Amino acid sequence: MEQSAILIIDFEFTMPEGKYQPQNFFPEIIEAGVVKVEDGKIAETFSNYIKPKKFGKLTERCKKFLKIKQEDIDSGMKFEDFINKLKEFDSEKNSVIITWGSMDMKVLKHNCMINHIPFPFKGELRDLSLEYKNFFGDKTLTGLWKAAEEYGDKGTGKHHKALDDALTTFHLFQKVENDKKYLMNPKPTKIGDVIDLTGVLRKNAT
Repeated sequence: MEQSAILIIDFEFTMPEGKYQPQNFFPEIIEAGVVKVEDGKIAETFSNYIKPKKFGKLTERCKKFLKIKQEDIDSGMKFEDFINKLKEFDSEKNSVIITWGSMDMKVLKHNCMINHIPFPFKGELRDLSLEYKNFFGDKTLTGLWKAAEEYGDKGTGKHHKALDDALTTFHLFQKVENDKKYLMNPKPTKIGDVIDLTGVLRKNAT
């Protein structure tokens, strides 16, 4: 049976200027990074800016936090074209969609609704940060790059750069999946009867 492709996705969003959101404000996707994985390997990547419709002028806070320029956004692709690109990545309509956290898909669904465009994905949606929390028995969700550090990895590229975050998520996904398989089918040894392997896996992961 042919395995479904995996799309690992990360978005960056518009932000209000201050701590409190102005009336009617909602986050819009302004940068996207996508990593398509087939047979466990990266088959294709995508990175681009998306021009927001409702809040086209970026706040100073947003530009500073994301290190993004207004001209980058002004020359970005239209939201409709971006959705068509996502559909191209998921041409079979059965890809597994993986994100770090639930916010990416929530914002995508809301942006689609605002623009009167159907949500582009039909396959399974997986929140890797929740899986990470449950796998290691953590009490709270862990940030993407903190999780990478816990695995002895510095992450890929720059934090809050959509494609770099998607690639970092991909590498974490590989490590967690490998650890899950190890715990389900450990090598013949009695060490598992002596220590709690889940407590040391991420410290010793390479």
